[in-house]
Amino acid sequence: MTGTRRSDRRPAEGSPVARVCVDLPLAHLDRQFDYLVPAELDAQAQPGVRVKVRFAGQLVAGWLLERVAESDHPRPLYLEKVVSPVPVLAPEVARLARAVADRYAGSLADVLRLAVPPRHARVEKEDTGPSGPADGGRTPEAVDPRGWRDYPAGPALLRALTDGRAPRAVWSALPGEDWAARYADAVAAVVAGGRGAVVVVADARDLERLDTALTDVLGPGRHVCLSAALGPARRYRAFLAARRGDVPVVIGTRAAMFAPVDRLGLVAIWDDGDDLHAEPRAPYPHAREVLLTRAQLGEAAALVGGYARTAEAQLLVETRWAREVVADRATVRARMPAIAPTGDDPQLARDPGAASARLPSLAWTAARDALRADLPVLVQVPRRGYLPSIACADCRMPARCPHCAGPLALPAAEGVPACRWCGRVAAAYACPECGGRRLRAAVTGARRTAEELGRAFPGVPVRTSGREEVLSVVPGGAGLVIATPGAEPVADGGYGAVLLLDSWALLTRADLRAGEEALRRWLAAVALARPGAAGGRVVVVADGGLAPVQALLRWDAAWFAARELAERRELGFPPAVRMASVTGPADAVADLLAGARLPAGAEVLGPVPADEGRERMLVRVPRARAAALAEALHAAAGQRTARKAVDPVRLQVDPLSLF
Repeated sequence: MTGTRRSDRRPAEGSPVARVCVDLPLAHLDRQFDYLVPAELDAQAQPGVRVKVRFAGQLVAGWLLERVAESDHPRPLYLEKVVSPVPVLAPEVARLARAVADRYAGSLADVLRLAVPPRHARVEKEDTGPSGPADGGRTPEAVDPRGWRDYPAGPALLRALTDGRAPRAVWSALPGEDWAARYADAVAAVVAGGRGAVVVVADARDLERLDTALTDVLGPGRHVCLSAALGPARRYRAFLAARRGDVPVVIGTRAAMFAPVDRLGLVAIWDDGDDLHAEPRAPYPHAREVLLTRAQLGEAAALVGGYARTAEAQLLVETRWAREVVADRATVRARMPAIAPTGDDPQLARDPGAASARLPSLAWTAARDALRADLPVLVQVPRRGYLPSIACADCRMPARCPHCAGPLALPAAEGVPACRWCGRVAAAYACPECGGRRLRAAVTGARRTAEELGRAFPGVPVRTSGREEVLSVVPGGAGLVIATPGAEPVADGGYGAVLLLDSWALLTRADLRAGEEALRRWLAAVALARPGAAGGRVVVVADGGLAPVQALLRWDAAWFAARELAERRELGFPPAVRMASVTGPADAVADLLAGARLPAGAEVLGPVPADEGRERMLVRVPRARAAALAEALHAAAGQRTARKAVDPVRLQVDPLSLF
């Protein structure tokens, strides 16, 4: 119908006005616009469909949000086209997207681009019948609590889910716990109650594990996986199956946090401290916050689980928004491996070199004993590569690139030093301080560690798991597995020993969450070890007096999270307060903050240097004024886009990194 004159058109009867969100990334256009629905598009122009409209003389895409009887605009234009009659935007998701945009000082159009995958016309033309098997799979009438019996509140959680109630839980998983099976039980309980579920995990390995567990419990065809890694066609096909109601359960990475599910009864997230849950595109929402907002709006149950616990999850417990689900101390001790640090006084008395050795005798002995018992050994190394950081062997000056001052690294034993920033090689490197040409390791990577341990334990298979190749499982016999954090494979029967090396690399990062992140990485690795009664040993090369190490030794993530939250309250850091970062050229940042009507009590901190010549300002307010802060910053951004300001400014509410 494009090109038909306005005088030749007549509006649809009943509700002739369509309210549209135009897909334009401009803050001052973050509102609904009214368009008339021509009579010939009446049947297709339903809420949730993609449309094309005339805006500022151009044909732009948009979302039809609702149909109403009247418009406040005196002469609205007509819709130009319905791109597809499939209503891909569910009303519940539209409300959620608006709430997320408001919480993160963003625009609805930006959130909708995250919520609905790009259209795939060929997939839309395929058979739209149910994607599951003819018998609909199997829906259990009652769910066996199984492993949830190890947690006093676990069986009650499953009963509440089956009964259609909306419990909210923060779950601290035991060592060696099959978390995917426990999540599958929770989802099965919700499905048994006639409702649906959305579960979000961090990466493809976790998604594959959860996919297998759900198939075992629910049967094939009862759930779909949503992930950006699936490819356009498969992802859109899975999305449409969920939107049509063919399946009651959607699991996936953060791409699934907005997934449309009929009669949503549960939202769940595993390992919410993983930075992969944070969306890198505007308005930068975090999957945990999106799911909790969804639970609040839809009166659904919420489950936040992990071996570790974030300060944000602890805040849910302390404010009584959620109840913690934890095991008693006797059960924890029975499931734990034997964990020992190398930096405490008794160990230093036996091995004075433990304070400086990269592989102290305690760690070497634990690995040797496990290998002799025909058990695998896991070695966690925080840095990948061979020698990711090198220094002058004479004066210990860090080796820097002569062109860009980036850090030099050695890619292999016989390799040539190269810059990690610009990639230039530095074959003729000479130290600018002393003129020395010999280089030494400043930081040892996973591949160099594998090489060293291979020489220390000849004849033992050595496997590496990291960026180049991530292993999912390894056999249970004697062997060494060198892995970077997050890439640790599961061993058949569990590891006989787990060695946590170079703890300083995690603990000394200039980041608010350094201790929390270190503990999370350690707990994830230690959870793969055998219980102490079955010979499982863990050695952490760190001082036993440090708070994260103490939490690891006792397997007490809740204690550490409570400690972290108390410190952040005292210092005024998230999640105790709401904080926003404003990043961009200095003049642009000052311009935006000058036009923002910040709420009473707002503190402006900075500026501090950012990247590429930009600077960052931080704005801090009490949590009670969080909505006012987001509204003020969004309005100020709208003023700048309306004036067509040249320099962009990035707004982030509660960014993961403040420095």
